[in-house]
Amino acid sequence: MTSLEAATARPAPRWPASLTLVAALAGAVGLTLALGLPAEAEVARVVLWELRLPRLLLALSGGAAVGAAGLLMQAALRNPLAVPELLGVSTGGALAAAVMVVWALPVPAALQPLVALVGAVCGGAVCLAAAGAGRGPGAVLLIGAAVSTALQAVLLAVMAAADRLQYDTLFRYLVGSLTGITWDHVGLSLPWLLGCAPLTVLALPALGVLRLGDEAAAAVGLHVGRARVAVLGLAAVLVAVVVGPCGPIAWIGFVAPHAARWLRPAADARLLLPWAVVFGALFTTVADLAARHVFAPAETPLGAWTAAVGIVAGLVMLARRSTS
Repeated sequence: MTSLEAATARPAPRWPASLTLVAALAGAVGLTLALGLPAEAEVARVVLWELRLPRLLLALSGGAAVGAAGLLMQAALRNPLAVPELLGVSTGGALAAAVMVVWALPVPAALQPLVALVGAVCGGAVCLAAAGAGRGPGAVLLIGAAVSTALQAVLLAVMAAADRLQYDTLFRYLVGSLTGITWDHVGLSLPWLLGCAPLTVLALPALGVLRLGDEAAAAVGLHVGRARVAVLGLAAVLVAVVVGPCGPIAWIGFVAPHAARWLRPAADARLLLPWAVVFGALFTTVADLAARHVFAPAETPLGAWTAAVGIVAGLVMLARRSTS
């Protein structure tokens, strides 16, 4: 096989692993709906349809969106260590929520996730605007990290003015949680996610060209800077839609693309995207199961479990790199 044929050959799918992944996701969905239902049929019906189902739908769609955003960001920057948290989106949403609570802004409860969503989009916009002058993916990543750190400092300053009750109110949101998710939250997020889905597919050809490197991509006619900012902007919107109702869900955007590459080692973004989406949905759903049941009747924040998954996965990947 020539080098060109080897570069363009489609990687062989790992069907047993793929089927196992789908079965695991189906099992996580079943456990989410079934575990802890009350004995009374009427009460169980209310719990299932009004509490469990919207929470499950947002876990699946939100995890899928963050997994896709992580893949988009890593592919656009050609850096497997890039994470959506460096786009300033999570911090922007958290800052908007903190300002709303600490300054007691008269925002109706139904509109509070929308305010956080707008803050997340603004945080991503500030980050991308600052990084727009970067000459390459490394510069974009460094500028994004700097802007995110600056937004984090402002967030800490706002939090310092919070009283005990306000701090307790903000804590669960800032860590990331699906507690209290309703159909209103699903109605806010799902249309945005469905609208972003075709845009994500349309971005894949540009990612395939960016994979060649900036000089080669420019040589075939791609405006590298605009394409990269457009893809990162799409990733920012995907994360912002999740941050609005749920708060920051850390590490899923890092782990899901790497898990997809483990399943399809030589694949490009076009072939990795479905698996990054599925892994993101699976990890978020399983983490939410752990948040609900490991320390029951107390419920722990979802973000604590996603961070645990991410840290363990990161250590495993570093160990594999050091031995390869």
